[in-house]
Amino acid sequence: QRVEVPAEVIVDPKFSSPIVNMTAPVGRDAFLTCVVQDLGPYKVAWLRVDTQTILTIQNHVITKNQRIGIANSEHKTWTMRIKDIKESDKGWYMCQINTDPMKSQMGYLDVVVPPDILDYPTSTDMVVREGSNVTLKCAATGSPEPTITWRRESGVPIELATGEEVMSIEGTDLVIPNVRRHHMGAYLCIASNGVPPSVSKRITLVVHFPPMITVQNQLIGAVEGKGVTLDCESEAYPKSINYWTRERGEIVPPGGKYSANVTEIGGYRNSMRLHINPLTQAEFGSYRCVAKNSLGDTDGTIKLYRIPHHHHHH
Repeated sequence: QRVEVPAEVIVDPKFSSPIVNMTAPVGRDAFLTCVVQDLGPYKVAWLRVDTQTILTIQNHVITKNQRIGIANSEHKTWTMRIKDIKESDKGWYMCQINTDPMKSQMGYLDVVVPPDILDYPTSTDMVVREGSNVTLKCAATGSPEPTITWRRESGVPIELATGEEVMSIEGTDLVIPNVRRHHMGAYLCIASNGVPPSVSKRITLVVHFPPMITVQNQLIGAVEGKGVTLDCESEAYPKSINYWTRERGEIVPPGGKYSANVTEIGGYRNSMRLHINPLTQAEFGSYRCVAKNSLGDTDGTIKLYRIPHHHHHH
């Protein structure tokens, strides 16, 4: 009677599932997992595809890279850990079984980097003459490539060359042709790429222009013995020196019956007031409000005339 001899069991290892691609931010740990069934006497290795480097074989780390580790459970799940990942770790990794012919599968590790604004060539604070053409630049690195958005810190809209007003605009360069005083202020360039945190840089735009004066009332009547206030509005940047003169150019002396004050009514706008009390014949005539800065000076004229006083007879 013949005895049945069982045929030698042939082990045929296979991958039970594909490698799940990983995305991780710089500085974190990344894990790539290879799941194998029926490994038997064979061995599992992890390789880096682009450099053809063997990283691990079974439970041993082969590479000199201190950041690589390997763990397995029940000879089925082989998990490679890369600590403190760098941008250079990005790429394809291969899990290989040393059968003949060998079997392999690949997984991709994507390394994302939060945005960073470069000091150079990003613009620094700028001082320009009104009417010049201005380009604010903002450059950022990151992976994926960051998007750059501009907005004004004050929340007022940005006026485009077309005259259209927008709350924000995308692009590395913010172009302001023929810059005007109302463009003055702080601009924020914000770099974001979906990897937190977004970053921003503040660029201040200062616009210089010579003084301008507006006089609402150029003719003012007043009664002798009473008081009167003369008003001018000036615009200038850098801030102007403001004072009052009489018709022959002599400066109105502050103090006594004259009191002059200047109030800021906005970044570059000032209200100038001259109060005269009490009025005598000598104070009637022309007054000039003067504003001066490094780019020039200007003045406005106000004529102060006497209203005749009528006596009432009882």
